[in-house]
Amino acid sequence: PGGKDLDVTEENKKEFVQLSVQYRVCDRIKEQFEAFQAGFHELIPEDLIQVFDERELELLIGGLAEIDIEDWKKHTDYRGYTESDQVVQWFWKFVAEMDSEHQTRLMQFTTGTSRIPVNGFKDLQGSDGPRRFTVEKSGDIVALPKSHTCFNRIDLPPYPDYETLSTKLTLAIENTVGFGQE
Repeated sequence: PGGKDLDVTEENKKEFVQLSVQYRVCDRIKEQFEAFQAGFHELIPEDLIQVFDERELELLIGGLAEIDIEDWKKHTDYRGYTESDQVVQWFWKFVAEMDSEHQTRLMQFTTGTSRIPVNGFKDLQGSDGPRRFTVEKSGDIVALPKSHTCFNRIDLPPYPDYETLSTKLTLAIENTVGFGQE
């Protein structure tokens, strides 16, 4: 109350930003969100969905889509790698050998969503508009792959063999929690 009459200064700008974000993200839609939440919990009781993390809940609600790996490959860029590099060949072999659920989890890990655009991977969106999937050569071979979901990018270290790549990718996909990606 009365905030509109206060000047933003160096001393209060952090509080101003925090309060502005709080209002725009939470307070402004509180009534609508609470109505949505109440309706949602009428359909699915809260105690039944608490066992799922946000990725599992997205898959539960949205289901598994059939991923066209050839379309995915066709609309992929490479940084530090080429399509013919052994690590890239192993990556796509690994993807092809995964079941649908794990392919979808890989897509969630690398893009932040389990949903494929209606027109396929050519219409994949990043945080700043259209952005192709990218495999970047980055990281030490003892490290797990990293994802940058805003940019639809996976940082894939130059693993020495297929077994290491598959083990590290599986660990990364299976154990990512919430905003563990960058």
